[in-house]
Amino acid sequence: MRQDQGEWREIKFHDYAAIFKIPGLYEHLFHDLLRCQSPAVVRRLLEEEVDREGGERTHLRVLDVGAGNGLMAEELSDWGVGFTVGVDILPEAAEAAHRDRTGVYKDYHVLDLAHLSPGERDALRESTFNVLTCVAALGFADIPPRAFREAYNSIVPGGWVAITLKEEFLQGDDRSGYCRLIRDLSGSGALEVRTSRRYLHRLGARGEAYHYVAMTGKKVHDA
Repeated sequence: MRQDQGEWREIKFHDYAAIFKIPGLYEHLFHDLLRCQSPAVVRRLLEEEVDREGGERTHLRVLDVGAGNGLMAEELSDWGVGFTVGVDILPEAAEAAHRDRTGVYKDYHVLDLAHLSPGERDALRESTFNVLTCVAALGFADIPPRAFREAYNSIVPGGWVAITLKEEFLQGDDRSGYCRLIRDLSGSGALEVRTSRRYLHRLGARGEAYHYVAMTGKKVHDA
């Protein structure tokens, strides 16, 4: 519930379009109150892998999928990454990112990755991205496996992949399609998994712990 101009109105917990319209609300709910750790965890794992290979963060060209209002891009910018492009299905997310974190994205596309036009697909691939990040968005309705494949195929071979998945999505009875997708990518040699780490993503509304798995890897070839 939120009081708005003297009246109370209800905003559902995962009504991100409504949440993003209110400056600071997403951060207050998910980071201040529920202690979301995912952007920081992904940045840290990616940093470790890039440093281990002796790579230069200034050479990274990141495609941030499910970008929301830019928390992952802010982490990357703080680390020294200067080229990040956001993609989200919600125009409200793009508006919030431009409003709240001006300059962290070189560009921001409102796209449905599961239904790209040929022109949209070509534009993504022409950007020669060498990193794909996706934080706390995979396995839900907005980014089904088909959409992730499009994003994955938009980065160059040898590029980094840094993602998070709800731990249930990697178990045998998973219905999201991601358990099979990750198994197929790694089994076919398309993806070389470097790290896989279980961690506390955030708390639930009743204080319960939500655990995710953060993964980093190297793309070998298209899915």
